[in-house]
Formats: sequence, structure tokens, C-alpha cells
Amino acid sequence: MKAIDRNILRLAIPSIVQNVTVPLLGLVDIAIVGHIGDATYIGAIAVGSMIFNVMYWLLGFLRMGTSGLTAQAVGRNDHRAIRAMLSNALKWGLLCGLTIVVAQIPLRWLSIWLMGPSEEIATLVRTYFNICIWGAPATLSLYALTGWFIGLQDTRTPMTVSILQNVVNIACSLLFVYGLGLRIEGVALGTLVAQWSGLALAVWAMARKLKKIPASPQATPASSNESDGRGTSLFRVNRDIFLRTVCLVAVNLFFTAAGARQGDLILSVNTLLMTLFTLFSYVMDGFAFAGEALGGKLYGARNWEGFHALVRRLLLWGAFMVVLFTATYALGGKPFLSLLTNHHEVIEAATPYLPWALLIPLAGVAAFIYDGLFIGITATRGMLLSSAIATAVFFPLHFTLSPHLHNHALWLALIAYLLLRGIIQAVWLRRTL
Repeated sequence: MKAIDRNILRLAIPSIVQNVTVPLLGLVDIAIVGHIGDATYIGAIAVGSMIFNVMYWLLGFLRMGTSGLTAQAVGRNDHRAIRAMLSNALKWGLLCGLTIVVAQIPLRWLSIWLMGPSEEIATLVRTYFNICIWGAPATLSLYALTGWFIGLQDTRTPMTVSILQNVVNIACSLLFVYGLGLRIEGVALGTLVAQWSGLALAVWAMARKLKKIPASPQATPASSNESDGRGTSLFRVNRDIFLRTVCLVAVNLFFTAAGARQGDLILSVNTLLMTLFTLFSYVMDGFAFAGEALGGKLYGARNWEGFHALVRRLLLWGAFMVVLFTATYALGGKPFLSLLTNHHEVIEAATPYLPWALLIPLAGVAAFIYDGLFIGITATRGMLLSSAIATAVFFPLHFTLSPHLHNHALWLALIAYLLLRGIIQAVWLRRTL
């Protein structure tokens, strides 16, 4: 195996493991509340988790912007910029987290109004929200630290932190719910303790790494104001990533809402089939993180030959994953759906749409790989434009075809959206470098 492949896998595999632990935590929370009362508790956890997932997803620039600029500083051997990126990222994370805490009352009202749960579920959601909101500073600071670690070519520390958070969350939730007799408050407190525990471990790891990074500035061949982690560069990167994330959130939320408007059966079908997309994304996100770290480092060092070699190898790994996942879904798609539900009506209704799910790996692979590379080289304007154009195509395509193709139009629009993002970014990268 080539050295570049070993480096890719060294960074990708821990990120994949980290990604896999995330849904396990949600399943445990649901399993706990599923045994303490009626279905309203499950609904409350689902709504409450969705509120925080969307909120934090929109602030994902705290991780992505930090990783690219830090990786470039590593490539330039610019110790001052590495430290500056850490300082500024933590300031952004704390500021955003504290702002959310201060604005929690209007945020809670707006979130529940947008989700529209029943009053019984809404009451439980308010309880869950009022506790978990105090974890915002920890979560968003951890976003900043995670980006910094990835930029330092370290994905093992974020993986370790994620595993610790899951273990603490599960243990505390079980203790609070079954040991102390709390209900949804216990699950929320378990999440809160896990968030701050994860931050504590990350800060400890950060302190250890800082000891190895000299405080004195280094002479760098390619240093510039654009990559020193201060001023307009960080603001521009974060702004572009935030707006790009708004496009992604708009498409994903509309996809769910459009399925819901077609009835409970179609909503269930789309939810099951999107699980296939989620599984593929867990793996491809790992390769995207490798692209961020290695791509940013090579870009910072102005090693163009190494950078283009990295692009080729990532695309080859992506092609391998496309073949693997497509073959797996083609051979085991229907049996896999049977593992997720025993409702034969839903499985049969999903069968006509299964070919669309089989196209997800092929349509989406380039978007994942180029997202990672673009974050690494902080070509955030290209990310924003590709997402904005793809989003602008998604909605008209759906509304034009839905009267004739119904749910097939929704899936066609999604496939076109994924494919277009990757194509635009590929063209943009070729013309930029």
C-alpha cells in the first residue's frame, strides 16, 4: 500500500468510527425513554434532538473553518498561526454557545413553533430543551477543538472524545432515569454531563499538544494574512460555510416535509431509504476528513504534485466505496429494510423507490470528497456556490415534476442535487489549481 493511502486510512478510519457512534447514542436515548412511559416520550426526544441537531449543524463552520486553516498552517510549519487558529476558534465557539444560552427563550419558542408537536409532547420538549441548552458552550467549543485536531492531522482524539461522550451519556442517563427516578430530565442531564465531559477530555488533549508546538513564530515560505487564523479570512470562511450549510439544511428539511405531505406511508418509506444514504455518508465523511487534513497541509506547503496525487487517490477510494455500497444495497437492500421495520406494507411501498437509493453512492461520492478538499484549502466560496446552484436546481426540478412523478420527483431532484454539487466542485478545483 502506498504511503498516501496509509495516511488517508490513518485519518479516515477513526473518523468513520466516530461517525458510527453518533446514531448509537440516539438509539440508546430512545430505548431508555421507550421503557419509562408512553410514546410521547419518544416523540419528545425525537423533536428535542432534531432541534439541537439543526442548530448545531448550522454552526458546523466552527469545525470546518478551523480544520482547513489549521491544516494549511501545519503545511507551512507556522506555529504562530496554529496557536492563533486555536485561540480564535475557541473564542467563536464560546461566543456562539453563550449567545444561544442567552437567547434560549425565543429560540425555544421558535423551535417548538416550527416543529409543531402536540401540546403534550411540546411540554416534554421544553423540559428537555431547558436542560440541554446549557451544553451549547461545551458542544460548540468542542466543534472548534475537533476542527483544530483534524487540522493537526489527528482524528484519533475526536474519536476518543466521541466514544467517551457516548459511554458517559449512557451511564448517566441510566443512573438518572432508573437510579434516581427521573424521566426525560434524566436523559437530558445525561446528555449535558456527556457534553461537558467531552470538552474536558478535549481540553486536556489540547494542552498536551500545545506543549509540543513552540510558542515562537517560525519562518514560513508561504505565510500570508489569508491563512494566519485572524481577521477577515476566518470570518469569510465561516460565513461561506454557514450559508452553504443553510442550503443543505433547506434541502434536507424540505425532503422530509415533502414526504410527510404525501402521507405517513411515503414519509416512512423515505425515512427508511434515507438510512442507506446516512450509512454511506458515515464512511465518506471519514474520507472527507482525510481530505481536509492532508489537502490543507499539502496546500499550505504549496506541494502541488502531492496535492493532485491526493485528489486522485481520494477519488479512487471513493470509486471503491461506490462499487462496494452499490453492490451491497443492490443485493441486500430489501433484507436490510426488513431489519429496520417489520411492516411489510412499508417495505413493499419502498421497493419502487429502491433504485433511487442505489444511485446515492454514485451521485454523492464526488460531493463528499470535494467538500473535504475544499474545506482543507478553504475554497469556501466554491463550496457555497456549488451548494447554492444545486439547491436552486433541486426545488424547481421537484415542483415541475412532482405533479407527474410524485415521490419519484423528490428522489430525482435529490440525486440531481448531489450530482451537481460534485460536478461543479470538480470543475471549480480544476480551474483554481
